[in-house]
Amino acid sequence: MVSGRRLVSGLDQDEEGGTVAEADERGTDGLGRRLSALRARAGLTISALAAAAGVSQGLVSQIERGAGNPSYTTLIKLADALRVPVGAFFDGSEDAWEPAAVVRAGGRRRLSLSDEGLVYELLTPSLHGRLGMMRAEIPPGYSNALAPHQHEGEEVMLLLEGALHVTVGGKESVLEAGDAITYDASVPHRFHNKGTRPAVIVGAMTPPSF
Repeated sequence: MVSGRRLVSGLDQDEEGGTVAEADERGTDGLGRRLSALRARAGLTISALAAAAGVSQGLVSQIERGAGNPSYTTLIKLADALRVPVGAFFDGSEDAWEPAAVVRAGGRRRLSLSDEGLVYELLTPSLHGRLGMMRAEIPPGYSNALAPHQHEGEEVMLLLEGALHVTVGGKESVLEAGDAITYDASVPHRFHNKGTRPAVIVGAMTPPSF
């Protein structure tokens, strides 16, 4: 068994919970190509990136081949090692900046982590402007309590469907459909969907730091 990985239900699982499966089942080949391109641009070998991110070399190789489905926490580690935002892993190409840019419902850039059930969609053309906005689906049972988010900026989040427990610092708030919360994103924040259906949110952040 590769260090930092374990076998769960017959699938090789990374240290943060992502599993390794065939690319055509998980749809991670696009993510693999983006990771490979970012690594090449940074001038890093697979082993150097793995060491910098604190993950196994085999995991990085599998993700790049489209055979690995990393967890969100693993993506954060890889992004930090590459010195890029996690948003760099979104699929599709960025549109040129325009005074008024329309993002069509069927043309949103997307990041899907199928093992965790997380789905992110950009509502802004990119994350390089002064404001970033996205839609996200958080599956039942999901929690990032072991790896709270923390980054610069301010965020506001509107819950469209379901219910969601949001903890900022040591304060927990329970959101129901229609509720919104604004917080300093530099304070550790975490989410927990204790319900039985996905929580659907729309969030805006300034500056974009996803």
